[in-house]
Amino acid sequence: MQHPLRAVALFSLVLTGLLQITFAQERWLDPATDAQSIASGGQRDGAGTDSQIIQYRNWAAFSPTRTIHAGDHTFTLPKQERDFTEFRYQVDGTQFSVDDFMREAHVGGLLVLKDGVITLERYGFGNTENSLWVSFSMAKSVTSMLLGAAIADGYIRSVDEKVTDYLPLLRDTSYADATLKDVLQMASGTQWNEDYTDPNNDVFNYPSSNVVELLNFLGKKAPINQPGTTFNYNTGETDLVGALVRAAIGNNLSTYLETKIWQPFGMESDANWATHGNGGGERGGCCINANLRDYGRLGLFAMNGGVLADGTQVLPANWMHEATSPSPANEGYGYLWWLSGEGVFRASGIYGQGIYINPAQDLVIVVLSAWPVATGGTYGRHRGALFSAIDATLSD
Repeated sequence: MQHPLRAVALFSLVLTGLLQITFAQERWLDPATDAQSIASGGQRDGAGTDSQIIQYRNWAAFSPTRTIHAGDHTFTLPKQERDFTEFRYQVDGTQFSVDDFMREAHVGGLLVLKDGVITLERYGFGNTENSLWVSFSMAKSVTSMLLGAAIADGYIRSVDEKVTDYLPLLRDTSYADATLKDVLQMASGTQWNEDYTDPNNDVFNYPSSNVVELLNFLGKKAPINQPGTTFNYNTGETDLVGALVRAAIGNNLSTYLETKIWQPFGMESDANWATHGNGGGERGGCCINANLRDYGRLGLFAMNGGVLADGTQVLPANWMHEATSPSPANEGYGYLWWLSGEGVFRASGIYGQGIYINPAQDLVIVVLSAWPVATGGTYGRHRGALFSAIDATLSD
């Protein structure tokens, strides 16, 4: 079976030139036609760009997943939208509106929560408030919070413990001296190539359908630096963190997320999480599928320090502060969270997924996208500029 990220990314590499033309036009794709398109191979009218949208909002049709069930109550998000007609952000000297952003950054969903209130909510591609969308690496930040919950529950003693205390299969490998903190900070010192422009990189080729094969694959990687000294972004290693949490709690991540956060916090809809093959454990580094508002609720949960509406402390009291503090090897990275300075932190995924959190302003912004390239470039500048401009506009 072809690695799902390889299929998506190679598709992007092949069609980048075409997509940069096609994506410049605003597109609409009726979700009601998705099932028919999937049955016919995921294409609609032979347009590869439509295939990307269909896959992102129907991930469970293309990859094994496990359901995350919503509970009986929903954390209400009051809606009082502000007028963003005159709002502008700037990229390379040019001013852009929210409508421009939806088109230029290929956005399927944009949500702004200020003081817990929806102040802006927009959808693209035919998406609605019920549409699920793949998180890609935003799942890493959720895995970080679940590790924190496992510490609060006593399953894990400390991030200073060895990885091999929970995954003994790695004892005679380059992970022998790595701590939980090292892998949370992407600083295990183990060789890994995650260059999405390289079709031979590790993230396209590592075994994602079986966790034992994954650990064996990672265990054969050479040590290139002392643990804790060098940042090297590594999705496979975050799948390792997921396996570690599962080993510690004796359960799967979807059920743990469901019982610790999803239902108690009041997410409104069922979600799902990609697994290592049918019936396997969840991929700690990728691919939760949820709707736009529930991603916003995850942002609120993180911003509030892992506390439920009734005051229950799910994460250790200092966990989110610790998880969003600069790492020695990379001041812009914490425990599977990206840091933007001045207390701002982000969950981020390839192809334009992002949750921006500024606790000082009680602000959460969620963007779900279908970029034609995995990372960076003009699309990333648009997203970063929008985040900053909305933050400044809504600043208290």
